[in-house]
Amino acid sequence: MKLVVFLFTLCFTSAATFRICSFNIQSFGEAKCAKPEVMNVIVKVVSRCDIMLLMEIKCNTGKVIKTLMEKLNSQPETKDEFSFIISNRLGRKTYKEQYAFIYRKQLVAVKDIYQYLDHQDGDADAFSREPFVVWFQTYKRDFVIIPQHTTPEAAVREIDELYDVYLDVKQKWKTENFIFMGDFNAACRYVSKKKWKNIRLRTNQEFAWLIEDNIDTTVKSSTKCAYDRIVLHGTKLINSVVPGSATAFDFMTAYGLTEAQVSGSPSFRCN
Repeated sequence: MKLVVFLFTLCFTSAATFRICSFNIQSFGEAKCAKPEVMNVIVKVVSRCDIMLLMEIKCNTGKVIKTLMEKLNSQPETKDEFSFIISNRLGRKTYKEQYAFIYRKQLVAVKDIYQYLDHQDGDADAFSREPFVVWFQTYKRDFVIIPQHTTPEAAVREIDELYDVYLDVKQKWKTENFIFMGDFNAACRYVSKKKWKNIRLRTNQEFAWLIEDNIDTTVKSSTKCAYDRIVLHGTKLINSVVPGSATAFDFMTAYGLTEAQVSGSPSFRCN
């Protein structure tokens, strides 16, 4: 799994904050699920957040997400019950992944969901894994989260196409508050500086990019790339972000782990 989680905090009142996170677990299947030390770390990480986006769930039985939820809700220190919503298996041909959102039921509810259909005229099949769009409602504000895990070689096209998703969802739900987040592969050789002019989500000044281009969202000493991003739309939502809260949580360092302890078999596929 990636050894960092990306998060930011919203402040709706002077007394309440709300943390939203994204986590590419990488090949999250029964192999990782069977490792208690790995699951314990995942439970700790998810428990830090009020909404957690999980990417790269690779199991067609549903067992891994059920096991994770059981462990989350059986913690003695858990005050809030966690619930989840998960996409269908998405991808071309035989390679499939799922998006999932885990959230605290006492703090947030799901208003609606929408599996984006990648069939627009003249530009069909732009996404390897179409966004699984979820409209959330807190006690103070509603917002839409559009997740995306791009294919690295198609990152420019897929990130640009998120603008079309935004227009589609905005027309469908009549809302202004949007959060785009996930593993965009939005840096280095996949999205060079000269390519940004081709990405409408970037050139349109209505969108706020919380992770700057010079931030390293990897843990490898050999790379320094801002692959993972958080992008917001909506004045009230943007103004609710706690300054400086958009950051990476390096849980390997925080929990004193080695990469070998948290890595799983990347080639494992549950059947």
